[in-house]
Amino acid sequence: MSAAFKQVIENIENLSSDEKALVAHCLISSLEVKHDDSVDQAWGELAQQRFTEPESGAVKGVLGMKSKIK
Repeated sequence: MSAAFKQVIENIENLSSDEKALVAHCLISSLEVKHDDSVDQAWGELAQQRFTEPESGAVKGVLGMKSKIK
């Protein structure tokens, strides 16, 4: 364990409820994943591939399934 972690744990009882909530918020916020542009690019490429597959004959579509919901 790091010294900073030990210090927080040792002093947690001295914090008010509001301060504990703020610490919890800061910790959770620091775990959030950063946006990755390469993921957006990969999804875009996959969407384009799926869009062109029926036109190229690589896949065949399924014709009209009637909805049973009235």
